[in-house]
Amino acid sequence: MSAENETIVLGAGCFWCVEAVYERIDGVETVEAGYSNGHTNKPTYKEVCSGNTGYTEVARVTFDPQKVTFSEILDIFWKAHDPTTLNRQGADVGTQYRSGIYYSSEEQKTIAEKSLTNAQSAFDNNIVTEILPVQKYTVAEDYHQDYYNNNKNAPYCSFIITPKLKKLKLE
Repeated sequence: MSAENETIVLGAGCFWCVEAVYERIDGVETVEAGYSNGHTNKPTYKEVCSGNTGYTEVARVTFDPQKVTFSEILDIFWKAHDPTTLNRQGADVGTQYRSGIYYSSEEQKTIAEKSLTNAQSAFDNNIVTEILPVQKYTVAEDYHQDYYNNNKNAPYCSFIITPKLKKLKLE
């Protein structure tokens, strides 16, 4: 990982899906499942799933902007989930599955806002993605890391993630 890499935290439903998508993008250096923008300290998966912590399941994506731009990362984000459904993605329901872009600079915020405006034309319903500074990011437990690659035959992976990757032409 070079000093020029950028990092963005993205919530787009289940973090296993987001991680699987971005792990397959050329120029993405690392993807880490985690929790962001809640109101407790260092939550566990069980606590986040309760819906009482305010956290979003997210993937922290570190990428080389010489190979893939932040705008390209966001173009994939809009295609990889439905940003018009509040607090849900498919059968995954709860505030932990909300759509969010959690930035670490004003430049990222500006690009994210412009990207949302541009993406809106592809959707019939209004985009409900929140664009906020990243706060209280916590790495998810080890068993969530690289989940799809380690569990491709698990039912959730077979029925949810694999079709998503095929739709995006990543698998």
